[in-house]
Order: sequence, then C-alpha cells, then structure tokens
Amino acid sequence: MGNSMRTQVVVVGAGFSGLAAARELVRRGIDVLVLESRDRVGGRVLNVALPDGSAVELGGQWIGPGHDALVAIAREHGIATYPTFDDGRRILWRRGRPRPYRGKIPIADPISMLDLAVAMARLERMTSKVDPARPWTAAHAAHWDGQTLASWMARHTRTRFVRSILTIWCRSVMAAEPEEASLLHVLTRAASESGFLATMSTRHGAQEERIAGGSQRLAQAMADQLGDRIMLNQAVRRIDYGPAAVGDFRPARVETDDRQIEAERLIVATSPVMAGRMAFSPALPAAPAQLAQRMTMGSIAKVVAVYPRPFWRDDALSGQAASDDGLLTCTFDNAPDGSDLGVLVGFIAGDNARAYALLEPQQRRQEVIASMVRLFGSAAGEPIDFHEKIWNDDEWAGGGYFGMMPPGGWTTLGPHLREPVGPIHWAGSETADTTFGSMNGAIRAGQRTAMEVWRGLRVAPDLVR
Repeated sequence: MGNSMRTQVVVVGAGFSGLAAARELVRRGIDVLVLESRDRVGGRVLNVALPDGSAVELGGQWIGPGHDALVAIAREHGIATYPTFDDGRRILWRRGRPRPYRGKIPIADPISMLDLAVAMARLERMTSKVDPARPWTAAHAAHWDGQTLASWMARHTRTRFVRSILTIWCRSVMAAEPEEASLLHVLTRAASESGFLATMSTRHGAQEERIAGGSQRLAQAMADQLGDRIMLNQAVRRIDYGPAAVGDFRPARVETDDRQIEAERLIVATSPVMAGRMAFSPALPAAPAQLAQRMTMGSIAKVVAVYPRPFWRDDALSGQAASDDGLLTCTFDNAPDGSDLGVLVGFIAGDNARAYALLEPQQRRQEVIASMVRLFGSAAGEPIDFHEKIWNDDEWAGGGYFGMMPPGGWTTLGPHLREPVGPIHWAGSETADTTFGSMNGAIRAGQRTAMEVWRGLRVAPDLVR
C-alpha cells in the first residue's frame, strides 16, 4: 500500500450526508478526511449543463415542506430556492389518450372516485400512526410489514382506476413496483413527508421547490468549505476494525486502491447496499450485514428533453403528466429559474427502468421522445438537447432514489439501521429520522452521525462544549 495516513475521522462518501457530517465535525475542531469513489462530489445529485448555460438535475432535486436542514445550508451559502412550475392542467394518460385535469387528483367516474377517496383516507390514517424515525414501533407494524403495497391494493381497492393511481404513486415516489415494497416501508416514506398526498404534490408537497443552479451546486459549495479534506477517486475497498479491549477501540484502518488511512472513528455515508460492497474485518454482525444484503435500491432512469421554449404552457398545461402503461411514469416542467428554454423531465421507474437500461442509446432516446409526443403533442418530437441518467447502471449508486426495505425488513432490521458497530457509524439518507430518502434526510443523517462521533471521541478538554 503506497500512501499511509492518519486522521481522527474518515467519512466514506461525499454525497450530502457525508459532506454534512464532515462539516459538523470540522466546525468542532475534529480532523476529518472524506473519501469519495467518484471523480465528483454530490453522490446521488448530479447537474448537467443546458445549451443556454443553465443547469438541470439528473439526480435528486426537490425541496418540500419540513426540509429545514437543506434550506438552512442553502441560505448559509447564499443559494436561492424557487418554486417548481405548477401552473395549468396536469395530464393522466388513461385508456389510450391523454386526459387533462386540474387539482391534485385526476377525475374519474363516481364509483372510481369514491374508491379512491376511501383508499386514500385509509392510507393517510395508517401513515399518521407511523413514526418515521421508528416505524417498527407502530401498533400494526408486523402486519403492515408482512405485506406489500400490491397485496394491500388487492384487498382494499375495487377499481382499476385506483390501482392505476397507486401504481403510479409507487413507481414515482419509491422507484419500484407495488409488489416490491413492504407496505410499512411505503407508509414510512409517506410519514417522512407529512402524509401520503404530500409525497405526490408540488405546491405544499415534496416537489414544491428547487435549488437555483441545480442541487449539485449546493453540494459543491459544501465541499468547497472542506477543501483538500476531500479525496476523490478513492473507493473504499476494505475496513479493518475491532476492539482492542473491552470498552475501547483500536484505530480502524480504511483501504482504497492506493491508500491506507487509520482513524479513531468512521462514518459510512452511503446506502446500506453500497456499504455491503466493502469488505469488513472482522465481518459485520448479523443485523448490519443483513441490511446490506436485504435492502435493495429502487430502479430509476431520469431523462431530460430540452426545447426552444415551453410550448405546453401555450395550452395551459403544467408539464406534469402521469401514466401507468407507458414508458414514462411521470413528467414535470423542469425549466431552470430564469431560463427561456422549455425543459421536460421524465422518470422511468420499476420494471420499465430495468427494460429501458437494456436498450441501445439511440433507441432509448427515440422511445422517450415518442412518449413525450404521446403526452404533449407533435411539438415534443423535436428537442434541441437530450440527457439521461440510468441510476441502476451507476457503479456507485446501484439504483435510486434510495434503499428500500422488503417485507419483514423494518420490523426485524430497522432497530439496527443507525446502530454503530464499534468505531463505525452509519449515515446516508436511508438512516434519516424524517424526510427519509431525500436530500434533506441525507443532510440530517450526516449531522446526527457527526454528533454521535463527536460525543464518542476522546477529544482534548478545550474541544468539549
């Protein structure tokens, strides 16, 4: 091993969670190194430049009510936020054609609307009984964790319309099929965003605002504060840890391809799935090891079609559309603040994302544009720019938007999600106590873990607050 180093804390991962943890520790006088496998910071947030020089996101991008930690850091750096475009009618692709509607919920026949109202009321009621920080403590946790959203839908919905709406919700919010996710996991995600309806809403919901200049701009601003404490292209391959004596720890050793770093504490700020790709010595205890094995990433591709102008607004359309039987699960008007370009962002989720990744690039582009035309008319067939990000093909993400618990996961493994293992502490948006799986959740998890580490370190008396 060529280069040997020593520090107090090593943070693995320079996404929002790792950056937030490192910032908190540095502010308290702790010596920190951040190891990032990619050649950039940001993790699951990623900007791409548009023809006019503005930026749009290919990863995480939205801010909702209660995303206080993210907003506070943006304000600290003088980075503004702005509302997601939400004026005009939405589109639901149904029965072979686009059906525009106003409001948050599509309109259907009276029987379907009654079925939807009953289903949503039941889901909101269950959601209100889940503590997103400790979902396994809910009174009916075992029952809810023993089924999927699909099995719940089969028992509690009566119409195809409602099953379509809930399928769209699951693909859009969870990046998964209803058969894949534990019902308790679905309720936990909804509870993290103040309710089921809030997760699918723009105004007063999880898609309410965006970051000026793109979300990776904020990650870069946080990284700039840390300077050369961040080391890029340093994928962690192995972590050696273990007790030197009862109640004490020997220095842990972190190995990358060309470095070996000793530290008193480690913060692993990746998803459990990515953590499971590292070698640990000794082997991790059963619970964290099984979290890495059983938690899976959602399946998502994000596509951006750019036009000379937002032509859909001429027809009083918001750019928001949804479909349960096409390639694109949902779309949004994604033009950056101040740009005259028209930008439509689309999400390809679940089974469609897995199939999409197998196509050749040109065929993928053709399929996306054809879907845009189906929703917004012939003008959508001539974009001036096109971008895509297949997160399942990203070596250091493995999917998106976040790690997902299978049936039985929360009740058996949830209590161990944030539990340190010797000198190793766990961050990442999957460990957030609220706004689970979001950029805000990632920051909160990093801040929480930094405080755990700071309290546990044997620091000099003048550093203790």
